[in-house]
Amino acid sequence: MASLTLPRALYRALVEEARRSLPNECCGLLGGHGQAVKEILPAANVLASPTAFEIAPRELFELMRRLRNKQLDLVGIFHSHPAGDNTPSARDRERTYYPEAAYVIVSPAPEAPRPVRAFRLRGEEWEEWDVEVVDLDVS
Repeated sequence: MASLTLPRALYRALVEEARRSLPNECCGLLGGHGQAVKEILPAANVLASPTAFEIAPRELFELMRRLRNKQLDLVGIFHSHPAGDNTPSARDRERTYYPEAAYVIVSPAPEAPRPVRAFRLRGEEWEEWDVEVVDLDVS
């Protein structure tokens, strides 16, 4: 099984972003190299919805430019599922525009057994990745 490496500080930041965005979904990009996340880039959810997210094209362009300027690759796209399980929904499948990226789904629920989960679409099936949380300095 593939894995996504996520520094503990960024893991916590993702969960906090999901909680801060309640009752709506949060969203953004994950930059890094290979399958190692080095930075999270939160974005505005222009749908302001608890069941869907969308990043405005102009903001997405600017976030991709920031990644490029920092010499980071698009490792993943994150969003939250405020009211449900953090597994990919039918809408997530329909809107998988970057199949090479990991799709990270965050649960803001304090009782979630795995608040941060990662998936990649392989053909018609989602493949779950391990999320390896590591103690690294991201400053």
